[in-house]
Amino acid sequence: MAQKPEDDDKVRLDKWLWAARFYKTRALAKAAIESGKVHWRGERCKPGKEPRVGDEYLVRTGFDERTVVVKALSVVRRGAPEAQALYEETPESVKRREQAAELRKAGALGMTTDGRPNKKQRRQIHQLHGNFD
Repeated sequence: MAQKPEDDDKVRLDKWLWAARFYKTRALAKAAIESGKVHWRGERCKPGKEPRVGDEYLVRTGFDERTVVVKALSVVRRGAPEAQALYEETPESVKRREQAAELRKAGALGMTTDGRPNKKQRRQIHQLHGNFD
């Protein structure tokens, strides 16, 4: 039996991340979860995990790391305003993200963008973002 769009009480985590517009495709969401970029209670998740309203997830997309609380569930990808209603980012997360963006803009790491980072610069990047594994 096919799942109806109204039947939002059970939804896979990869589908919810896609519907909430954290990732462009469901395949990218699944790959991000499998590679350890999504955490729940400090542990890695599986793509088939069923998020519940009130759950708090740590989601990393590119340079950004967000701590979000699930507000609603959806299996349908809609416009950005509706997608933003599915979650709420914690104030601490917003503050951390803005500080990290300012550091990147200011070039606080002393990095140039002339090519690939060298070993020292990679270590600095990892220290800035923290370790997930």
